[in-house]
Amino acid sequence: MEIFWFIVLMVMLGIYVILDGYDFGAGIVHLFFAKTEEERNAVTNSIGPFWDANEVWLIASGGVLFFAFPTLYASAFSGFYLPLMLVLWLLIFRAISLELRGQVHNRMWEMMWDKAFGIASLLLALFFGAALGNVVRGVNLGMVENGISTQEPHYFFLTLWNPTFNPLAEHQGVIDWFTLLLGLVAVVTLTIHGANWIILKTTSTLNQRLKGFIFKLNCILLFLVLLSAYVWHYVKPISLHNFESNYWLWVFPFIAAVGLFGLFRIEKFQKDISGFIFSSLFIFGSFGSTIASMFPILLPSTNNINPSLTVQNMAAHEYGLSVGVGWFAVAAVLVIIYFIIQFKVFKGKLDDVGYGDH
Repeated sequence: MEIFWFIVLMVMLGIYVILDGYDFGAGIVHLFFAKTEEERNAVTNSIGPFWDANEVWLIASGGVLFFAFPTLYASAFSGFYLPLMLVLWLLIFRAISLELRGQVHNRMWEMMWDKAFGIASLLLALFFGAALGNVVRGVNLGMVENGISTQEPHYFFLTLWNPTFNPLAEHQGVIDWFTLLLGLVAVVTLTIHGANWIILKTTSTLNQRLKGFIFKLNCILLFLVLLSAYVWHYVKPISLHNFESNYWLWVFPFIAAVGLFGLFRIEKFQKDISGFIFSSLFIFGSFGSTIASMFPILLPSTNNINPSLTVQNMAAHEYGLSVGVGWFAVAAVLVIIYFIIQFKVFKGKLDDVGYGDH
């Protein structure tokens, strides 16, 4: 039963990354590429009807984590307390910047909230990429010092950074050169993803320029992916055991490669949805590849004293997990109905939505 809930949790997180990922990417495009008021309005119109619904997937994922893997929830939310507070404030600033910008028609007021929206989106993409880096790298479970565990086996706490900035240090920080690299990969990936969403949902003059930017950013992304794969193996040797024993798992790296190389044809696509499909495939394939290589580990231990947190040793009681299946089925049906209605109501181009105009 714990495997079922692990799959549910990972699917929900994957959906969140793809859906809210284009929100973050749109915010980065808004910050760096939208030059005129018309272009800025096109960006906010493209995500206006969707952004708050997309963030619900993060809340729902947290609920599933609390229900199915409560010890992991407690460990992660205490250990990553500082970055989680930063993420919370950045989410708040994104939300209020979208809602408050149009309340006062003054250029200085609008510029302030435009910058808040863009910078918060950029930092959220960076922090979520760094979060993946922390999960891959592992943490010092039990706060081991000189070979002695000073805390409970599942407890840890990370400062924002350590003096050495080294991911292999005994006392790690949330931010080091490895997690920053993965954060940069996330920023570039989500910028491309957000640009593809804007192309899909608007007819803005920005769209043609974005196609050229996407091609250039994809060249940078290819380099960063190769570099991160190399240093990833240095920091935490990539395990291919799961791929060797389950050949079907190679479908995830294949999907990621199709998405990445497909984006090089962005300027030749006849349908606006093509670019968004390929960037979604890259995100889905990369996320799936990471999960497949780590399974059943949920959070690795960087010491030899305390074991890693896994699907098996972090799961709630079997009875509770079984009871939750029925409630999850009801919730899943309601969510599916909601999203079908939402995308049906807001299908097509959204240039005339006028989101934020008050």
